[in-house]
Amino acid sequence: MSLNSASRVVVLGGTSGIGLAVAQAASEAGAAVVVASRNPDSVTAALKKLPDNAVGHSVDASSTESMRAFFDEIGQFDHLAYTAADTLTSTPLEDYTPQKAQTFFNLRVVYAFEAVRLAVPHLRPGGSITLTSGTAAFKGGPGWLLGCAAAGAIASGARSLAVELAPLRVNAVAPGVIRSPLWSGMTEAEQQQMYADTGASLPLGRVGEVQDAAKAYIQLMDQDYATGIVSVIDGGTLLA
Repeated sequence: MSLNSASRVVVLGGTSGIGLAVAQAASEAGAAVVVASRNPDSVTAALKKLPDNAVGHSVDASSTESMRAFFDEIGQFDHLAYTAADTLTSTPLEDYTPQKAQTFFNLRVVYAFEAVRLAVPHLRPGGSITLTSGTAAFKGGPGWLLGCAAAGAIASGARSLAVELAPLRVNAVAPGVIRSPLWSGMTEAEQQQMYADTGASLPLGRVGEVQDAAKAYIQLMDQDYATGIVSVIDGGTLLA
């Protein structure tokens, strides 16, 4: 089902960063939007930036029970975007522990797939699921073992689910460095320096904005002949 005024879009992790930009873009396309986030204050703040017909829910995306209750409450819808994630951190191998890996993968991978499982019974025929990967799936670097592994798991998982869940469509977006709250673990000065240095190394000369990434989610919802796609939105990161 293409994205239009009859569409209903659910964005898990939709109250800030890329998720909020996806919700705003879907609303601009005429869709009715449901955003969900763990923090009730974030939900309230997000709804102020969305049309009056948008709906917000406080949902713990790392809880099966919370997500099941959420999907049962909202009923049927057409498109799911999963953008929930914790703050990005670099973990060199010497600092690796199984506990750090479990924490890193929990929201990004383990419960992303759980969200898909719980959402499927509520998705209307012709619907779609768009997950969040990253260019780290294709290009590694020191300290990014966990980021690369998580992004790779989502990219591969989306392809597998596209076959298993057909004719529902399953895709993923793989952003490069995006100016977003995911980097809030760094100081403001560190973030700005990282954005400047990274942007200078890219063919397009800048890092991405959340609106750049959001366009890819919207395109994958609207393009009803696309499934198993990993849409790379990176300003040329994989070329640099």
